[in-house]
Order: sequence, then structure tokens, then C-alpha cells
Amino acid sequence: MNFTDSFLKRITNAEKIVVFTGAGISAESGIPTFRGKDGIWNKLKPEELASFNAFLKNPDMVWEWYQHRRSIIHEKSPNAAHYSITEMEKYFDKVSVVTQNVDNLHRRAGNNNVYELHGNIERNYCIECKRPYNDSGLELENKQVPKCDYCGGLIRPDVVWFGEVLPQDVFAESERLAAESDICFVIGTSAVVYPAAYIPLGAKQAGSCLVEINIEETELSQIADYSYFGAAGKIMPKILDEIKKLKTSI
Repeated sequence: MNFTDSFLKRITNAEKIVVFTGAGISAESGIPTFRGKDGIWNKLKPEELASFNAFLKNPDMVWEWYQHRRSIIHEKSPNAAHYSITEMEKYFDKVSVVTQNVDNLHRRAGNNNVYELHGNIERNYCIECKRPYNDSGLELENKQVPKCDYCGGLIRPDVVWFGEVLPQDVFAESERLAAESDICFVIGTSAVVYPAAYIPLGAKQAGSCLVEINIEETELSQIADYSYFGAAGKIMPKILDEIKKLKTSI
């Protein structure tokens, strides 16, 4: 893959990087997406499983489904794209990952600055007292929803369900970082789900260089400064190689 001189110049001069990721980067690790022809939402109605009302109506069913998702994720590993993003931290003043994914793969790959817009499936908390609950009773074979040791409330996954707002502190910080970035990579997402999609749009409006990496064209392609189509696990290592050459020769 050949990169233009103008793109390489932007990399050379960049200091602050934001990487905005979606389900596509995790799909390369074997984690099913929610959209697309093989998406989980095509098999199950989201309102039956991923809403607070659904959880209150049938907590054991919802818990069992999230346990199933956790079991899938635990069997998968970060891929070359995740590790390339982690290694980029060596060559820029700051690399921040803003992700729509809940699978924790960025943290497992070693990224230090991860902002999870939709939560983290490996965390849980009590719906009554809000205490985090990440230890006992959470074995994957446990199909019944656990109850809080302190107040007896139901334990739920720490993810953003349909009808719920994003964590405002995480979203606000993500917007700030995107606006201050020199380059904003958008990887594995069509960036059409709002309000998360405001992150790359805000970066572009603030003058950041928008670099799209997707398997095919998206609505974002119309405004991206550079678009590279193909598997992120193949493209990101090549970009990392260019970064290494450019940043170590300065």
C-alpha cells in the first residue's frame, strides 16, 4: 500500500493522535458485530435484551446473554490493529483511543488512554447502590443474575443500553481530545451512530486530519482527508512502519 507524501507529512508533524474505533476492528478478532449481514442484532431484537426495562422484566435471561457474549470475548485476543495502535504511543506525545466497543480489547492490547463511550462488558455494578461488582459470583458459567452483597440489588453489566445516555464525563473528554488532535484515525466504523459520531466530526471541524480505515466506503468517506480500504489488521501495521521510519529519522 502506497501512502501519499501529504499524508506522510501530516504524520511527521503530528503530536496528538486520537483513534476512534468501532465494531469493525473487533470483528477482525472474531467478535461478531451488531450490524451487517452476520450481526447479532439480526438474530435477536435489541429491545428484548439490551435495555433497562428488558433487564427488569427478565434479568436472568439478559444476564445469561451477556455471559454468553463475555465467553465469546474471553476466547478472543487483540489483533494486529490493536497492537499497532498501542505501539503508536511510543512515537507521539499523546495517543488517545475513543471506542464504541465494550470488549476491552484496547486495554488488553496495552493502550494507556482509552475512553469507552458505551462502557465495558467486563465491568458490572449494582442498579441500586451503584457499587462496582467485578469479583465473586461472576464466573461465566453462572447464568443467574447475581445480587449485591451490600444492598441486595441486581447486578448489571456496565454498558450503555438502548435509551440510556453516554457517560458524560467520558464523552466530553473525548470531544476535547478530538478537537485538539492533529490526526484522528477512524477505524472499523461507519460513524453514523450518534452521539458517538460527533467525535470524528468534531475533530474534522476543529482542523484535525481525518483518516478513515474501513473495509469499504462509508458516509464518512466524503469528508475524510484520507481513506484506506481493507482490513485494519493489515493497514495499521503498515502505517506504524511509516511512523517508525518518519519519527526516528527526525
